Amino acid sequence: MAEALELIETAFPGRPTFDVAVSRALLREVAAGSRPETLRLYRPEAVLAFSLSDLRRPGFARAVEAARAAGFEASLRLAGGAAALYHPETLALAWCTPERDERRDIHGRFEFVSDWVARALRRLGVDARVGEVPGAWCPGDYSVNAGGRVKLAGIGQRLVRGAAYAGGVVVVGDTARTRAVLGPVYQALGYEYDPASTGSVSDEGKTVSVQELRDALLAELAGERSVSRGEIGETTLAQAETFEPSYRLP
Repeated sequence: MAEALELIETAFPGRPTFDVAVSRALLREVAAGSRPETLRLYRPEAVLAFSLSDLRRPGFARAVEAARAAGFEASLRLAGGAAALYHPETLALAWCTPERDERRDIHGRFEFVSDWVARALRRLGVDARVGEVPGAWCPGDYSVNAGGRVKLAGIGQRLVRGAAYAGGVVVVGDTARTRAVLGPVYQALGYEYDPASTGSVSDEGKTVSVQELRDALLAELAGERSVSRGEIGETTLAQAETFEPSYRLP
């Protein structure tokens, strides 16, 4: 029998930092056992999500200024890594799983999620592979790339007692905007960044919509998970409201 998975697709237009807070609230509920394994897929607002390690870099304030000058809000990430970019031509994912020992299979979760994204992209005709691309944003072994040339998606994790969060973003289109923002932000942070290492799904042969990517991801889960529609209730929203200030940057 396929494992049960709750799917949530609620978005919060005009509240980019609230998205992070909602994901944290979902993670907390999964850890407490009040919500089953949950996958959230949503089309995000324009936001530059910084990690805690970014905050400690000398150029952090300049990086936030560069992001906002380009029309992007600045927030903290729920996962680790380095600054990641979200905008309406990306698809964000937040997968919260209950774990008896959340530290036991960190690499296994990375492998599962990155492979799932790569398989969905191959379904759309992209030569998608898992692996780091030199000079890419938020570099990591579990990045999803096209032909080993350009990064299309990044995956990060957050662990809490009793649960794990695997979050990520897939760049579907608007490559020029993505590069134009990441360049000055990464320069201010002092990270190596090559704009040519950043791509999008729609650069790889045919134009793909965010909805088409969403459908491909869910198609890849067919047979592996029994997916049911979930909702974000008032209790979850109230919890997210308390979390939001901690992710909003001054």
